[in-house]
Amino acid sequence: MNWHAVRAIYLFEMARTKRTLLQSVLAPVITTTLYFVVFGSAIGARIPEVEGVSYGAFIVPGLIMLNLLTQSVSNASFGIFFPKFSRTIYEILSAPVSHFEIVLSFVGAAATKAVILSVIILATATLFVPLRIEHPVWMIGFLLLTAVSFSLLGFILGIWADNFEKLQLVPLLIITPLTFLGGSFYSIDMLPAAWRTVSLFNPVVYLVSGFRWSFYGSGDVPVGVSLAMTLLFLTVFVALATWMLRTGYRLKP
Repeated sequence: MNWHAVRAIYLFEMARTKRTLLQSVLAPVITTTLYFVVFGSAIGARIPEVEGVSYGAFIVPGLIMLNLLTQSVSNASFGIFFPKFSRTIYEILSAPVSHFEIVLSFVGAAATKAVILSVIILATATLFVPLRIEHPVWMIGFLLLTAVSFSLLGFILGIWADNFEKLQLVPLLIITPLTFLGGSFYSIDMLPAAWRTVSLFNPVVYLVSGFRWSFYGSGDVPVGVSLAMTLLFLTVFVALATWMLRTGYRLKP
């Protein structure tokens, strides 16, 4: 394992966050605060409790997961897209660095940024609503697994995209809508039976449910199913990202 190369790429990607601090950290925190004000205060005043939890506290895991998914995908996709766009990716591919080490460094940096932002949002949430975390180890596990899985998805999108429009296509038109419809702001048990069945085909439901279970001990689906789906995403994305680098998909002329 070439740890020097992994560390160099990782630190370079982390340094990029410092140069875009307002966009990378402050903007998501302000947006999440507005969610608390609008949903937690305005709407929460009309919804006393959901599954025995105040509505303001109920939406916290969903808000964290919404930011975690979008930030993981966007950080990783931009991280690999710019070297490809500027053609400096060829220097990385020709260096004595394995495909696994390239994925590890880029995805590790993107996942780290997403986790740090999620912790900041969690700390911000405590200023608005009383929180409890019944299963902190599971919470950290779901946080890390989801961050790595969707950073891998962002890495894949960054390689696949050949322009900025495609780079933003999947996060804006697929990831964000699926997260909103995945039980971030409600329990799917509140839906009619037919729509509840349709919701189970949304993969984000399992991520949000497992993460919410780690907070309050209840979820829309069993926690074992949520964990299995998260591990399935991780396995599929690892295999696809490795295949792309090994074959030079959209990287080599």
